[in-house]
Amino acid sequence: MEAESKKEFWSWGKSLIVAVLVAFIVRQFLFTPVIVSGESMEPTYHDHNRVVISKISSLEHFDKIVFHAPNAEEDFIKRVIGLPGDTVKMENDVLSINGEKYKEPYLDSNKAALPEGQKLTQDFEVNVPEGKLFVMGDNRVNSMDSRIFGSIDEESVVGKVKFRFYPFNEIGNPK
Repeated sequence: MEAESKKEFWSWGKSLIVAVLVAFIVRQFLFTPVIVSGESMEPTYHDHNRVVISKISSLEHFDKIVFHAPNAEEDFIKRVIGLPGDTVKMENDVLSINGEKYKEPYLDSNKAALPEGQKLTQDFEVNVPEGKLFVMGDNRVNSMDSRIFGSIDEESVVGKVKFRFYPFNEIGNPK
């Protein structure tokens, strides 16, 4: 009887070790959860939203990414606006990438909240160097992004946001 108990114990132990190892590998190399901190991506993401990032996805214009912030200990979440070699221009709140104009519907509510005649994003033009990304927050009035600290290194990217968890309050209702 005791030998049978030891055998079952080791069977459960091996299963637990494999499960922990798989969870570690997935979190370390494939996907990881992140908690949004701050207001720079509002209205897309709010402070304390929970997102899951993929560490193996390729990046395209307008993807939301998490990256190691330059000159800071924390990670930032921003939107990729310019890829390596792009020319990014903002003029009268109209975004152009390599001469092609783009609509930014995710900014509509922020633009609507502005006083008449005020711009959401100051005019600028920048060429994105090779190996770099130009990123901006959706809350353009209150975002520390590439307009302040310049283009970021592609190697600083932790991952691409894949989806958001919707947290619940104490009584089980979505916040």
